[in-house]
Amino acid sequence: MVRIAIAGAAGRMGRSLIEAFTNNTSDSKVTVATVLTEDPSLGMDSGILAMGIANGVLNVSALNDCIDDFDVLVDFTSPSATIEHLACCQKHHKALVIGTTGLNDEQLEMVRDAGRQIPILISPNMSVGVNLCFGLVEAAAKAVGKDYDIEVYEAHHRNKKDSPSGTALKLGQLVAKTLGRNFKEVSIFGRKGVSDERDLRTIGFSTVRAGDIVGDHTVIFAGQGERIEITHKASNRMTFASGAVKAANWIFGKPAGTYSMQDILELESSSK
Repeated sequence: MVRIAIAGAAGRMGRSLIEAFTNNTSDSKVTVATVLTEDPSLGMDSGILAMGIANGVLNVSALNDCIDDFDVLVDFTSPSATIEHLACCQKHHKALVIGTTGLNDEQLEMVRDAGRQIPILISPNMSVGVNLCFGLVEAAAKAVGKDYDIEVYEAHHRNKKDSPSGTALKLGQLVAKTLGRNFKEVSIFGRKGVSDERDLRTIGFSTVRAGDIVGDHTVIFAGQGERIEITHKASNRMTFASGAVKAANWIFGKPAGTYSMQDILELESSSK
């Protein structure tokens, strides 16, 4: 049995993860659930909090105190919390699945460094559909990207903190890499006022934060007389949670390294 720890068990994704692992048919089980020290659900049964059914795993605040009780940590929290959990897993040689977005370049480098000692799977989006879209976007960029204007649109719920989403950034980075462009030089985040004619090399980003939108992403390739749109829309968080279940079961027992969902799905991608 693969013993799973869920970081941020009281959050939207944390609750979805507990439900997904409870209902999955593989040989994995939630054995640790962590929450913030000040969270009112501290000490509560994580199953009751997530789905109204007790699972016997009480929410705790200190991952270090439960280090012998799990094999894989699944983390969809915040960048600062993820880096703390990364250090803990590295110290105790635990596998780690990271779905947290908003990590900066320095933090991502810390993840890659830790991947030399422990197995880590990191992805801005665990959805199978989104990872298929990554390949479709690369194919479109190769075919028409040099001649078409390219825009990335994303929409999420009103409580999402990072912007643009990690998935939107990944989509833009894939386009830039495919076309041999420097992402930081060609990315445009928001527009206002009067501007010159659009530079064909740029990649524009538009962001919406509203209501309870789970996650919408569209990459637009706009040419003269036609427009290609590659879109993924998530209707609930279980699509991400189900992908995380696959990730956790897959990463257990793997050698040290930094992996992605592309590795699980065996999708050929130049982003690997």
